[in-house]
Amino acid sequence: MATYTGHTPSALIGGFVPSPWSSSRDVSPEMSRLLIERAHEELVAGNLDDTRLQQVRPLVRASWQRAWHGRVGAEGRPPLAFTPEALEEYRTGHPLAGAMDLIRGLLLPGSPEDSGVIVAVGDHAGRLLWVEGDLQQRMLSGEMGFVEGANWSEAAVGTSAPGTALALGEAVQIHQAEHYNRLVQPWSCTAAPVFDPETRRILGVIDVTGGAEAATPQARMLVDATARAVESELLVARLRARAEASAPSRSAPRRPPRTAAQRARLQVLGRDRARLEVDGDDSETVVELSARHAEILLTLAVHRQGLSAERLAELIYGEGSPADTLRPEMVRLRKVLDRLSPDLAPQSRPYRLTVPLETDAHDVLSLLDRGAHRVALSAYRGPVLPDSVAPGVDEFREEVRAALREAMLSEASLDVLLAYADIPEGQADAEILRLALGMLPARSPKRASLVARLERLDA
Repeated sequence: MATYTGHTPSALIGGFVPSPWSSSRDVSPEMSRLLIERAHEELVAGNLDDTRLQQVRPLVRASWQRAWHGRVGAEGRPPLAFTPEALEEYRTGHPLAGAMDLIRGLLLPGSPEDSGVIVAVGDHAGRLLWVEGDLQQRMLSGEMGFVEGANWSEAAVGTSAPGTALALGEAVQIHQAEHYNRLVQPWSCTAAPVFDPETRRILGVIDVTGGAEAATPQARMLVDATARAVESELLVARLRARAEASAPSRSAPRRPPRTAAQRARLQVLGRDRARLEVDGDDSETVVELSARHAEILLTLAVHRQGLSAERLAELIYGEGSPADTLRPEMVRLRKVLDRLSPDLAPQSRPYRLTVPLETDAHDVLSLLDRGAHRVALSAYRGPVLPDSVAPGVDEFREEVRAALREAMLSEASLDVLLAYADIPEGQADAEILRLALGMLPARSPKRASLVARLERLDA
C-alpha cells in the first residue's frame, strides 16, 4: 500500500465548498512543526527526558508517552477489527446506528462527497464503523488505514483525535505532526466521545479529519455539539420507547427478552491480566480477569469444540492434574461471568463456550492467513499471556509466535521485516536479521546497524 507523502489534505481542496468546513483560517500550532517532529523522533528513540518534549502540548506529550510505553509502532497501519460481514452485523445493532442521519445532517450538509473533510464514527473501543465525506480525502486517508473496520484506539495507532478522545473522555484536537503515527502527520482532526445519556458510559466517538480546517476552534464546538445532540436524541428515543411499552395494549403481545450478550472479545496479547469486553443490546462491559480465569477462557476460545474436565485441567495445571483441581476455579469463573451476562458462563460435559469469544491473538492469525503482514504485525502487542505457564496457553502462545515469524521469513516485504526486527521477538533473531540484511540495497544506511547487531549476537 502506498504511503501518502505529498501535500497536506488542506492543499488538495480546491474551490469553494458549501459546507461548515470551508474556512480561510489556519491553525497556528503552539510550536513549530519542525520542533514537534524532532521531539517526536527523540521520544520514539526512547529519549523521554529530551528537553524538546517539554515544549509539546501536555495532552499530546502524555498521549505519546502512553503509546511509547505500549509499544505502539510509529509507522504501522491500524489493525482491521472486523471482516466486512461482521462489521455490517455489528454496526447495524450499535446504539449510534440510529443517530447517523443526525450526524450527517450536522457535519456533512449539502454534498458530502465535496465537503473537504471526512466524518468518522467509531465505537467505544475506537473501531471505525462509518467513514463518510469527501471522496478524494477518503481515498487519500485510506492509504494510512483510516477505513471502516480499522482500530484507531490509542493502543493501536497512538495519538489521534478519536483514540485520544476515547482515552480521556473529552473532545480532543490533534494537529498534523502531533500525531504519534508518522503516516497520519499530514492530517488534522477533531473528535468528541458520545456518552450513554443515562449510565454515562462511552458509546462511541465522532471524528472529523482533514486539513487545518478540521481542527479549528469552530470545528471543536461543532463536533462537540453534535455529540451532545446525539446523546439527547438517544435519551428522547428511549423515553418514547418506554412510554410505548408501558401503554396498555390488548392486541400487542409482550416482546421476548433480548439476548444479553451479542459479542465477547478477549485481549491477551502482551497482557498478564486479560481484558474481557462484552457487547450487549444497549451497553458494553469491560472487566479485567484474574490470571487463572484468563487462562481458562483463552483455552476454551482456542478449543471451540469443547474439552473434557480432565483435558482442560491438564491444559491449565499440567499433565496428570485431576479434574477436581479445576472445578472450584470453574465455579468462581461462572460467578464472575454470570454478573456480566448469563450467556457467557461455560457449559460442562464438555466444557465449552456458547457465545463466540473473539481474541486479539486470533485476529493476528487471521490477518496472517489473508497476507496482511503489516497489519498483523501492528496488531501483535506481545506474547499471549506472557507470564502464564499453563500448558495450553504456552502451546497457543508458541503457535502465534511461530506463525508470525514464519510469515516474516517467507512472505514479508523488507519494511515489514525491519519492523519485526525491532520488536522483542525479532531483535535477537539472527536469521531474521540476516534475511533483512540480504534484502537491503548495498548502500542503505540501515546496513550498519544490522551488521552491528549480528556481530553482538555472534559474540
